[in-house]
Formats: sequence, C-alpha cells, structure tokens
Amino acid sequence: MTSRSFLRLALAGAVASGAVLLATLPADASKAPRTVPVRLLALNDFHGNLEPPTGSSGRMVDENGQTVDAGGAAYVATHMKALANKNTIAVAQGDLIGATPLISAAYHDEPSVEFMDKLGLKVAAVGNHEFDEGYAELRRIMDGGCHPVDGCSPAGPWKGAKFDYVGANVLFKNRNEKTDALAALGGSNSAQVKQVLSDWGVPALPPVSIKWMNGVPVGFIGLVTQTTPSIVTGEGIKDLKFVDEVKAANVASKLLKLVGVKAQVVLMHEGDQVNAGQSPDACSAVPGAGNRIATQVDPEIDIVLSGHSHQAYLCKVKDPAGNDRVYSQGGSFGRVITQVDLNVNLKTRDIERSSVVADNHVVTRTVTPDPEISTFVQTWKDRVAPVANKAVGKITADITNTAAPSGESALGDLIADSQLAATKTGGNAQIALMNPGGVRASLTYATSPANEGDGVVTYGEAFTVQPFNNLMQVVTLTGAQLKTVLEQQFTGGPNNQAFTKILQPSSNFTYTYSRSAAWGSKVSNMKIDGVPVTDTQSIRVAANNFLVGGGDAFAAFKDGTDLWSGPLDIDAFVEQLGKDNPIAPPATNRITAVD
Repeated sequence: MTSRSFLRLALAGAVASGAVLLATLPADASKAPRTVPVRLLALNDFHGNLEPPTGSSGRMVDENGQTVDAGGAAYVATHMKALANKNTIAVAQGDLIGATPLISAAYHDEPSVEFMDKLGLKVAAVGNHEFDEGYAELRRIMDGGCHPVDGCSPAGPWKGAKFDYVGANVLFKNRNEKTDALAALGGSNSAQVKQVLSDWGVPALPPVSIKWMNGVPVGFIGLVTQTTPSIVTGEGIKDLKFVDEVKAANVASKLLKLVGVKAQVVLMHEGDQVNAGQSPDACSAVPGAGNRIATQVDPEIDIVLSGHSHQAYLCKVKDPAGNDRVYSQGGSFGRVITQVDLNVNLKTRDIERSSVVADNHVVTRTVTPDPEISTFVQTWKDRVAPVANKAVGKITADITNTAAPSGESALGDLIADSQLAATKTGGNAQIALMNPGGVRASLTYATSPANEGDGVVTYGEAFTVQPFNNLMQVVTLTGAQLKTVLEQQFTGGPNNQAFTKILQPSSNFTYTYSRSAAWGSKVSNMKIDGVPVTDTQSIRVAANNFLVGGGDAFAAFKDGTDLWSGPLDIDAFVEQLGKDNPIAPPATNRITAVD
C-alpha cells in the first residue's frame, strides 16, 4: 500500500463521520445522551516480553509503594480482560517489537505482533525499535508476507498486523507525489487539506488512525522520537526522515479537524525520566523531551500517551491554551497498563477534558494467567527451545554489564574482545569498540535450574545479552578521528550527546579521559598494544553497523573509509564464548578515568 493509500483510507473514514454520527442519533434528539463514554487501555515498550521478564526488568513499584513482580503476556491478557469493557479501544505507544527475547526475535517478532492482535490492539505508534530491521521489514510486519531471507515461521505465512501502525513524523525524503486525490477527500475543505499536505510532505506510514466508539470518531496521531536516526541502523531508514514531533502532531491534528475529527489522542514514542521509587500513578516525570511535546502540541489534542523512557507516571500538563491535558506513560515490558476513561460530547464530537480520568495498573502476577495466551507462549517457547537451550560456553563467575567507575563493564569488554577476534581475518581490525547500550543483560553463573550452577551459557542467554543481530563492520579511522569518536562519548559536544556513553574497548586498546577537562580535550594517552597512537596513523576499527552508521551520536564513525562487513555480532559473541573455556570475567582496566 502506498503512502497516499494510507492517508486516503484514514481520511475517507473521517469524512464519512458526519453522516454516520447522524444515523446513530434517535429521531427525538432531546432523548439522546449528551456524551458517550470511551475507555483507552494502553501499553508501551513491550519489547517482545512474552515470557515474564526477570530481574529488575520484571519488577515494578505499585500504587502502595511496594516492589512487586510484574509483566508477562499471559498476565497482561488477564489484566486487559478485567479492565476492558464495551467502550474500550486498546492502543500502544511503540517498541512493541525490537530488542526482544529470543522467543520472539528468532521469528522476526511475528509472535509478539500476533499476541498484540490477540489482545485486541487497534492502533499503535511506531517506536524507534520498530525500525531495527529497517523500513522494509516494518512494512512486512504491517502488511504480511514471509521473511525474504529466513522464510516463513513455523506458524506459516505471516498475515500482517491486524492493528494500525501510525507515525505522523516519519516522512519520505525525496518523494513528490501529488496530493490532489487526498485533498479531494476533504470535500468542502479540499483546498485546506491540500495546503496542509503540501506543507507536510509524503508520509511513509499512516500518520493517523480513526476509530469509532459509541457513534463518535476518535483520532489517534502517532509520533516517534525524532532521534530515531541516531539510535537505529542508518541503512534501513536511509530513505526516511524523522521530523519534529510537535510540528508533525500539529499538522496531523489540523488534518483531523478539517475532516471533522475533534476527539484527538497522541500516541507518542518519546518520554521523560522520573524521580525513582514513586507510585506509577504519581506525576514523577522530570520535564524533558516528552514534556516539551506534551505541552506544545495543538490545544485540539486532548490526551498524550507516551513511551520510550520505560517509566511510569501520570501527569496533568497545560496545553498552549492553558487547559489541563493528561500526559502519561506505562513503564515497559508489559508491567503496566494505562487506563484512560473519557466522555465525548455528541454535539461537539470533542472530548470533555473535565471527564478524563487516568490510572496506571501494575500487571501483577498474583492473578491467574490467561490460559489461551499461556498456551500460545508455550508453543513458541517449544519451537525455539532447541536453539535457545544449546550450550555455547562456560564462565567461572558472573560477568555483568554493570559499569565500573571508568564506564567500562566486564561483559562489555568481553564483547569487544569477541568482535575484534571475529574481524581480524578479512577486516584486518586492530581494535574494537562496543556501544554500552547494546549490552542488554548480564551473564550469571547460575541463570536457570537447568544449568545447576555450573556456569553453562546457552545460546538463549547469549542472545539476551545481544539481541539486535547487528552486523560487524570495520572502517579505517585516523588517530585524530578515533580521538573524536572517543570525545563524542561525553556531553557538551556538537552532536548533543544526551548523556555520557562510554564505548567498551577491546583489551589491546587503552586510553585516559578527564572528567573535568573541556569537551574536545578529555581523551589522552591512547595506545594500541602498548604503542602510542598518533594523529596521522590509520587504524582499522571494528564496531557494529549501528555505531559505524553514526548511532548513539557517534557521528565521527561515518568519517571512516574502506568499509568491510563481516559476521553478526551475536555470532561473534557465541564464538568467543566457545573459546578458552571456562571464561573468567575480564578486568575493567582498559580505560583510566581521572578527575
């Protein structure tokens, strides 16, 4: 389906709204209710956690301040059924897929999307992780078809998501399709619609979705963080641009209003951090990128449901007209369901703000797990078991992703060593650097009863550590360019690094950084195999394709030359785990940090 078709369908439904609404009203309008109820049930950042997440990822502070076990698809289903009523529209705020456990990732997240269909999800914003495998793969997930490389899953040909994915700020870079056909759907407002579309650009995804409930249309506007190009692999989104969220939301809002949809909700994959340890119903959000959007989007937008930061909060913020607007988020990994109850005025077809009541429900595991979903999850668990349970190595003790004072971790260092080993032959790599955000979990000596505390590492456990299937690449950087890459670890530079991100180095690369020095002068004493690095020497640097493409604001990687591509990062890691067994945690002494 083309981008024009996406928008045509949305607008066609909206244009029909007036006639349909009139048809639903009784002949004696005086007996008609003044408002009708709508309930939204929202999830965000599920990340394919079909099985109950473990460790801190599987715990949540509840409304009483107690930390409880939370999450798991079968428990989500039970809670959703208990909360749903005849007025319910189920929605989501992105990252339903991507960075997922092996049970979902092994099948390109088709199981997770099928679960969302079983929940009755109607519309979801795209998150940055929906683009982990590129735009073409996202379209396959949306529209159906077997994977072009791996073929069909054990469930057979993929039929596509039954819910709508929306992203108003995801546009094509270089398409100039005519907007006349779309504008014509605006009826008497065709000229205005055409102008809006002309100013906007060509959407790569449906920007809005319109759902009917109790005789009124509710418009949902999808937004994804505009930082997406810096946190996903560039090749897969090379034809797309991610524009300012506020601007895109305002355009989408105007478009909805022009075709008669005034009840408007933003589903936004951007959010804020919180003051830790508070109730999920508290307004604990520290104003940041999410708050900027929630307070600046058009006053016509009534509610902003957020995601991305994996936090739980319920706030009321002021819109540009000074009216209260609910702004919320529901944690991550299926641990919280956000319920929003509201009334829509039948005469104005707008949400009455005073009626909006929100509540974050922790998905506790003290309820009976849904039998159908339990069977569904077990089916996929059984399918992936032969791969997940295969032993790939042994360790002598926990190897964690907990950062030392220098910023490096034992597991990050081990992964960097594996990447260097995998890229020496063919890529002629001299050092390797690993992004810390890509180290998603620790390796523990006793991770499951099956291992009986013997230090065995399975493929599934290794995949949990590195779930992205990034490609290993090698580029040539000068010593000066390598120093710039390392300077880009810190805030204060031209790339607007949000917070310090210390790259994990292979064992043969050492350097010093100063916490107090000015940006650009922080890094010194770089050495490879004990030999000082000069500004002019050429160095073959291995990293995953996410970093090589400038991910995590490491733009200097894009200055590299003589690109070579090798194995997947997970394959390099698994190969390393199979060597020199058992493996001991490496010392975190490669980086020296001084004040």
